Amino acid sequence: MVTIRAEISSDVGAREALLNAGFGPSRFRKTSEKLRAGRVPAFAFTAMNDECKVVGTVRLWNIIAGSAGPSLLLGPLAVDGTAQGQGLGAALMNHAITAAKAEGHDSILLVGDAPYYARFGFSQGLTRSLHLPGPVDRARFLGLELTEQSLDGAEGLVAASGDMVQSLQVAA
Repeated sequence: MVTIRAEISSDVGAREALLNAGFGPSRFRKTSEKLRAGRVPAFAFTAMNDECKVVGTVRLWNIIAGSAGPSLLLGPLAVDGTAQGQGLGAALMNHAITAAKAEGHDSILLVGDAPYYARFGFSQGLTRSLHLPGPVDRARFLGLELTEQSLDGAEGLVAASGDMVQSLQVAA
């Protein structure tokens, strides 16, 4: 059995190892990372198995979706190789979407595999006139409306928003 819960600080090392295994160091060079860098996620969820091992993660970040205004950026989503093919990615997606709706968010954007994310309602057409702050495969830039017509006619640059990570000050 797998449990999905809010991420806690003790999950960070296992989450990072999972993301490194799934995406490698190139994940830090992606355009989406420019929107996440130095920011606190709006939502961060961890999937734990019966042995209390982190087997999945998904995070959402505050952004401004051009003229549509506040939105969320989903990613990265990752599932441990030992847990793939069991519906855990879908469970994490549904959990994240439900949480975003419950908190009153209007839309979610992501860069990912269109056939996979289409089953959750994500569409390339919703991001047609939005632009990310760097290169992206347009076929992978997708949007989901949590509130009807929230991305209707949206245009412009997607920008980071939300809280910045507080750095620790060490006394000399």
